[in-house]
Amino acid sequence: MTVKTDAWVLYKGEDPRNPQPAELVRETFEFDDIGENEVLAEPLYGCWEGNMGHAIQRRPVDICHQRGEDKVVLGNAGVVRIIDVGKNVKAVEPGQNAIIFCNGIEDRWGYPKKILGFDAPNTMGCLATKMKLTERQVIPIPDDTQHSLAQWAAFSLRYITAWSNWELAHGTFRLLVHWDELAAPHVWGWGGGVTLAELDLARRHGCRTVMMSGNEIRLQTIIKTGVTPLDRRQFGNLSWDPKRYKSDPDYKKSYLEAEELFLAKVHEITRGKMVQIFIDYVGAPVHRPTLKALSREGIITSAGWKEGMTLTNIRAIECIKRHQHINTHYARYAQGWKAVAYAEPNGWMPIIDERIYTFDEIPELVHAYDTGNVNCFPTFQINPE
Repeated sequence: MTVKTDAWVLYKGEDPRNPQPAELVRETFEFDDIGENEVLAEPLYGCWEGNMGHAIQRRPVDICHQRGEDKVVLGNAGVVRIIDVGKNVKAVEPGQNAIIFCNGIEDRWGYPKKILGFDAPNTMGCLATKMKLTERQVIPIPDDTQHSLAQWAAFSLRYITAWSNWELAHGTFRLLVHWDELAAPHVWGWGGGVTLAELDLARRHGCRTVMMSGNEIRLQTIIKTGVTPLDRRQFGNLSWDPKRYKSDPDYKKSYLEAEELFLAKVHEITRGKMVQIFIDYVGAPVHRPTLKALSREGIITSAGWKEGMTLTNIRAIECIKRHQHINTHYARYAQGWKAVAYAEPNGWMPIIDERIYTFDEIPELVHAYDTGNVNCFPTFQINPE
């Protein structure tokens, strides 16, 4: 038996060696009925994620070719209503609302190797009016939740990623410097929604937090979250390009001026203590100034990238300064439950746009995301509540 659903579909490109940006196609999508450890669900809300943009741009790879499939349904952040469950499912029951926990393929310890609705073969995302998931890909939302389902959709990927990354980064810092030695470390961040979620969590742990952005919409969201905003535009050409640095004297001059301005601001705000934990979800263009801004015994932490995957360090300097480089990828299932349990009573939740895109408006959302005309947590509705 198969299930038919209305979906936005990504088709594989013609040449994986020369990938070209794609457009989503709306059509009827079919999948097999659920098994004994699976659930059938109606997605209610989704949140547009960076990995969805990567998939459409086919950067760094064409995920359809990578998965060996002609077409894929994207979307790994959202809230679903459970329609039916397999006979072995105990975590949820029909009628419940749940967030998507997007671990597609786990390793032996439960850490994700591949992500549902992205690079995990034979999985589908929430850009469809029906979908199926395994029992370990849903976490129930409290029945009496004080937060909106759209907020929980934005929470499901970004906030759980932030929880796991912060747990390791902060825990590592505390192995180096104890609470009684530095109660309120400086925590700064580059990036978008995950960075903001993690900085908000750091703030709630008593840290002094700063987030950079050059986007006016996001700067206002940062303020509302309680994190100190810092307009990246004041630093000019703060984007490291080693090839241009060697070949273009004008670029070299402008870059060094920008870097000097940035480091002076770090020194000013931290009163010379520099940054103890730097959350970086941008990557290569800001890696050099990030390292320079780190204090001794500092942590640079990330669970992804936006503008560059390949980084260069001088290992001897990193060892001498006792810098720790933390790299995580989403979370374990138990960490997802802990994040939900913390978020509900403590209000650790995203501030979402007033505008929630409709299912018909997905192409418009794709364009708005690509041009930076959305908040940190762009949400869309699939089915009515």
